[in-house]
Amino acid sequence: MIAVDSCSLIAFLRGDEGSDVDWLEQALALNQVVLPPVVLTEILSDPGLDRRVSRLLRELPVLEILPGFWERAAGTRERILASRRRARLADTLISQSCIDHQAPLITRDRDFRHFAEHAGLELI
Repeated sequence: MIAVDSCSLIAFLRGDEGSDVDWLEQALALNQVVLPPVVLTEILSDPGLDRRVSRLLRELPVLEILPGFWERAAGTRERILASRRRARLADTLISQSCIDHQAPLITRDRDFRHFAEHAGLELI
């Protein structure tokens, strides 16, 4: 199972190019894509989202929020902030979902590198 971040998913939907889009295409072809709950929320909240895309995204599996998630996310965010790095709340929640499920994350957002460095997030 491979998770995808909003920025890479949006790039894919727009037809952009990049290694993250290539990875996403491969993962989709192998039925390995899962969505962190925050990513699904971010994408579905776009008022201009095509209904067909919305329907397809709702069919993808979503990572379950496990017991203790919020406390672990707070600890993860605290570690990143203590290292004087950026730790947006949405990025923290996406990272924690992936860490909890040992799911690597496809992303083009460089802010996730802090979660890889300090919290064990695996990036693709």
